[in-house]
Amino acid sequence: MIKKCGEIQIDINVSSYIPEDYIENSDIKIRIYQDIALCKNEDEILDITDEIIDRFGSMPKEVENLIEIARIKNICKEKAINKIIQRNNNIVFYLIASDFDISIIDKLTKEYKQNVKFSPSALPYITYKIDENKSIIKQVKDFLKDL
Repeated sequence: MIKKCGEIQIDINVSSYIPEDYIENSDIKIRIYQDIALCKNEDEILDITDEIIDRFGSMPKEVENLIEIARIKNICKEKAINKIIQRNNNIVFYLIASDFDISIIDKLTKEYKQNVKFSPSALPYITYKIDENKSIIKQVKDFLKDL
């Protein structure tokens, strides 16, 4: 079930943009950014990915990251998270309190032990300590799947 959580903010330390030498036309680039931002599910993400590759060739890492962030946003909608912020080696997941299943916290603390902390408040959040030697995007996606 998709929760209503408005625009989801993702602020993690990865390069996610369309390089100038990949798509030079600024009007096309803006449309691609919009199309990616409007993806509501995996099928739409796969469609835009196929279109980008068909038109412009294999994607640079920055564009792949942009696509992965669209995937993360879709997972956030399902998991009642409205913001993800990176602070040094921590990722902070801000929860929509009214929609979040609090019972998951016990499972997370058992699985991630000292690497996860839950902060209950009017705006509850979970802080997850990441491994700086691994992909941030993969760690965020894996953690979201465990929520």
